[in-house]
Amino acid sequence: MRYLAEAVPGTHPLTPICGYGSLDLLVIKFYYCAITLDTLVSSALAIAVTLGIAFFIASRLRPGVPSKLQMVLEFLVTYVRGMVSESVAKESTFIIPIAATVGLYILVANWLDFFPLGFSPLLKPANADLNQTLAMAIVVFVIVQWYAFRVRGVGGYFRHYLRPPFPPLTIVEEIVKPVTLSLRLFGNIFAGLLMVYLLTLVPQAYAWTAPISAVGVIIWKFFDVFFVGTIQAFIFMLLTIIYFGQAREGLDEEAHGAHAPTPGHAERAATQASTS
Repeated sequence: MRYLAEAVPGTHPLTPICGYGSLDLLVIKFYYCAITLDTLVSSALAIAVTLGIAFFIASRLRPGVPSKLQMVLEFLVTYVRGMVSESVAKESTFIIPIAATVGLYILVANWLDFFPLGFSPLLKPANADLNQTLAMAIVVFVIVQWYAFRVRGVGGYFRHYLRPPFPPLTIVEEIVKPVTLSLRLFGNIFAGLLMVYLLTLVPQAYAWTAPISAVGVIIWKFFDVFFVGTIQAFIFMLLTIIYFGQAREGLDEEAHGAHAPTPGHAERAATQASTS
């Protein structure tokens, strides 16, 4: 059973680099001179597997009649392109690789949890650590802010946050986005990990339940990893695209209003056309 369950959920020992210097932010304590080695190793494994899958798929792409793998890939890319086109803009194609890469990486990191990782204390579900999910959410947040600054300009960027009815609430809403994005993914993966841990504790109280507990862990992992893990990867990718769309919210209406003719101009144009 020890190979079916990872260590106690939520335990990520710190490895100091230059001491245990920290910054107390009241709601969280930020250690700026230490790392969680298990999360780095687990995320590195997920990155390696993601790159391996990506290069394998790229090597199998052929012109002409596509293979089943290529058809699945083209369907997914087309779906992401459609969401970007509808939620953001047709010309914002740079969002497609960002959203697709984030979705694929989270999917791989979540699916790796199906395998027994308990044989090594350095291998844990990468997204069960808030450090990991918050880092991804901050990267998305920074890119979205850059995009908003680029499409709106300096004045439009700051006017967007000072819009009515209550500007401070708008600013708070924007800052909270990476927090909610990271907590949603972390909470779901951590809850699944906690459930596995609880199932492996049952045989300690009732030894005869060991086979039942093992089967229960496998069944739960099938559900949690392949269903919940997939849903969470999709939600993170979808919210990433939606945040890009919100970065240019109202921009098209402003541009349309700026180029629309005034009523007086329209009336004069109609009068001139009728008299000529």
